[in-house]
Amino acid sequence: MDDGMPPLVDQHSHGAVHGELGLGGFEAHLAAAAGAAGPAPPGTSFFDSRTGLALRRWCPPLLGLDPHCSPVRYLARRRELGAYRAGQLLLRGAGIGTFLLETGAPSALTSAAELAGAADGSAHEVVRLEPLAEQVADTSGSADSFTAYTAEALYAAARSAIAFACGLPFCDGSPPGLAEVRKAAGQWLRSRRPGGRLDDPVLARHLLWSALAAGLPVQLHCSDPLRLTRFLRATAGLGCDLVLLPDPWHHREAAQLAGAFPHVYADVGRRPEETLREAPFGKLLFSSGARGPAELYVVAARSFSQAMERLMSDWVADGWCRRADAHRIASLVAAGTARRIYRLDAPAG
Repeated sequence: MDDGMPPLVDQHSHGAVHGELGLGGFEAHLAAAAGAAGPAPPGTSFFDSRTGLALRRWCPPLLGLDPHCSPVRYLARRRELGAYRAGQLLLRGAGIGTFLLETGAPSALTSAAELAGAADGSAHEVVRLEPLAEQVADTSGSADSFTAYTAEALYAAARSAIAFACGLPFCDGSPPGLAEVRKAAGQWLRSRRPGGRLDDPVLARHLLWSALAAGLPVQLHCSDPLRLTRFLRATAGLGCDLVLLPDPWHHREAAQLAGAFPHVYADVGRRPEETLREAPFGKLLFSSGARGPAELYVVAARSFSQAMERLMSDWVADGWCRRADAHRIASLVAAGTARRIYRLDAPAG
């Protein structure tokens, strides 16, 4: 089913790691990708996981090795090539043509420009709102200056960003009032230590509603997307697209919300056979969520492509659609919808 499939648009990731990775460092990144809170059980490693098996299946051939070679041999080959060359080969072999990279917090990972160069593709910045506000707070002496400088920072970011992103477990159907925002800002600034994280829900809501005025799509990191239902309902008709990035076990609910609201979209998740049942096909988008080794981009892209190919082949075999329809559906989820809502084909400026 991959005949004619366009290069993927990865609508959400964090960048690739710089430098060499030994076995311990690589294991740590695999553990983080698996959501593990501790070390692997004795006698095993995080290569003994779904991600680890996928990595050993798809990444070694990109570095000139046989599939399923041992982790030790794979990492030795990685060192032979050098971190930068290995990263180039992996990123260019992943099948991703465009990256939307979440930025804002200090990071040891590649920037959008560095990722685009290594992948021989294009990359665009998605500005995370919380770090933006934290940077403003470092130079704000009062609640009034914080609110004014935050508005200026949002306006400046919107001139170059492709989208905004925000992590919010809950948001109701109305923005906080100015007095409430000033009070919350004053309390947070007084109690905040230098470099402190934004953890005030009033200020987070204020940031999110302020970002909507910029007109850019806003990605919503949400553990349970159903808790944002009132916010989604209240923002209908404002002209701003919202993209739900839920926890892995809430993709079906996110897809249902995307089907219910015209301006809401959702990440397709790891099981497109489930989410494509819940929403129109043009409301779901691919993302890798990768953070760290370039291998995680390869694993996410190949896993998605394989899952979509299997699903579309089943639909054609069962008579649900023609082969041409299957290609069109897969292309929408892989790239077409992302290109439309993030305006990737719009003229620069």
